[in-house]
Amino acid sequence: MMIDMVFTTADMDAYRRDGYVVVPSLFDVEETELLQRAAKEDRALDDNAFGRADGAGGSVRLSLWNHPGDDVYGMFARSRRVVESVGQLLEDEPYHYHSKMIMKQAVTGGAWEWHQDYGYWYENGVLTPNLCSVFIAVDPATRANGCMQVLKASHHMGRLTHVKIGDQTGADPERVAAAVERMELVYVEMAPGDALFFHPNTLHRSDQNRSPNDRWALICCYNARSNSPYKEARHPSYTPISVVEDDAIKQVGLKRFAGETAFMSSAHRATSDRLSG
Repeated sequence: MMIDMVFTTADMDAYRRDGYVVVPSLFDVEETELLQRAAKEDRALDDNAFGRADGAGGSVRLSLWNHPGDDVYGMFARSRRVVESVGQLLEDEPYHYHSKMIMKQAVTGGAWEWHQDYGYWYENGVLTPNLCSVFIAVDPATRANGCMQVLKASHHMGRLTHVKIGDQTGADPERVAAAVERMELVYVEMAPGDALFFHPNTLHRSDQNRSPNDRWALICCYNARSNSPYKEARHPSYTPISVVEDDAIKQVGLKRFAGETAFMSSAHRATSDRLSG
């Protein structure tokens, strides 16, 4: 796979130094609105969602899948601008490890404890932390509705021990407390369409959402081809990504909703004909 240069040298330096980099408006307004509508009208997504209690009376709902399909979510995960950006950070061919929709609902959305993604994925037989997650804001993410928080440069600590906290698995509280005293805590506020690329050992968390506004996000996770797990686990081994051009998001999204509009218009005409007949 030939990887075009997407990130600048400064972006690459920031990712290596801080453990994350934010790309404003990676997706435009129309693309993001298609994603938001697709997610919030998707009964299957809702039916397959499950909750994770935060140990403080709240719960976060999420829906997770391993392989990107031909729907709107798949177009985001397979889009050239994302795949080539991740490939540049991994310095290897990326493959789709899994994606998830985080549904932090208004008023009731729960918190996420401090954790590292590699704290989980290590158990899946992934030998090194050469993975990357891309957090795409579906709704505005603010401090009020529980935006992502990161500890800058915490990925340099390496993988921490993780323990059960409520229904979640969080990083060793003693180590986290020491890290919070020494490292900068950043509230990553984002507009819809912004993307946060972050290292799997970067400590991150989020607060409960007690605001009147949802905070949904699509998180696409990637592993390096050379880092394919040595054993079978819950997420897949190396599987090539069928990369799509960036205009595929609008093509698929508009086609989906155009079909629904046509169906509704047809049904409306049939009803009108019956009433008038």
